[in-house]
Amino acid sequence: MKVIAGNSNRPLAEAISVCLNTPLTKANIKRFADQEVFVEILENVRGEDCFVIQSTSAPANDHMMELLVIMDALKRASARRITAVLPYYGYARQDRKAGPRTPISAKLVADLITVAGADRVLTLDLHAGQIQGFFDIPLDNLVAGPVFEKDIRETHTTGELVVVSPDVGGVVRARKLASRLGAELAIIDKRRERAGESEVMHIIGNVAGRACILIDDIVDSGGTLCNAARALKAAGAVSVSAYTTHGVLSGGAVALIGSSPIDMLVTTDSIAATQAMKVSHNIRQLTIAPLIAEAMRRINEERSVSTLFG
Repeated sequence: MKVIAGNSNRPLAEAISVCLNTPLTKANIKRFADQEVFVEILENVRGEDCFVIQSTSAPANDHMMELLVIMDALKRASARRITAVLPYYGYARQDRKAGPRTPISAKLVADLITVAGADRVLTLDLHAGQIQGFFDIPLDNLVAGPVFEKDIRETHTTGELVVVSPDVGGVVRARKLASRLGAELAIIDKRRERAGESEVMHIIGNVAGRACILIDDIVDSGGTLCNAARALKAAGAVSVSAYTTHGVLSGGAVALIGSSPIDMLVTTDSIAATQAMKVSHNIRQLTIAPLIAEAMRRINEERSVSTLFG
């Protein structure tokens, strides 16, 4: 088993390496003067089961190209099997034609990963489950729900909980977490006027006097969560925490969340934390290294991964 790390999230790759008790494979990954990606694998990988850890987070295109070139290098070095480990799958929000003459980029990226040499893919909380069907190779889609459940039980020891979906599309995810926690479910009914902006309309469910847990897969600009938190507080919620798998947090999102009614935003380390996130008073990360490491171990040993899906 060989574990190769790209440059997108080195701390997570190192943590996974520790969990597996397997050192990261030595590789030279650099840029030429014109920013072309160059990769040289510095160890023998012939006949090995290789895992490439790379989140396609910002800068998404650079990290995507890096992933493709690493896999091509491994394929040409006669690796037996290549698994692309994508803690965060970029372009996942472009999973359908949202208008005329627009691409389905999530499918394009799936094809690129396959052609570059991946034999299977391991990822976490895909934005849309149907993206699994974009691949013609096996894909394991892990979920962060059990990690969130453990943290919620440890940090929310008093008060009655209610799990809140920030939109109708996230109801299935919220219902599953509510069932695990034995909590009630509420839904934010919102109308999105344009990309990047959302308007909260009303709340379906009783949140007065409750500790609210907002659950989502991606937080980018933070507008949706902040608007939802304001609506929940206005409806009488005693506290609002948000749990999101992927903390994209682009632009001024960290500052926006810092000034919002959200008591704590919890994300996983599927995307490396920026300095602004590290010093924020109401943002913290949970590690998913043990979860991904266990899935990698089971894949390597040809054991079932389904029990990790939560």
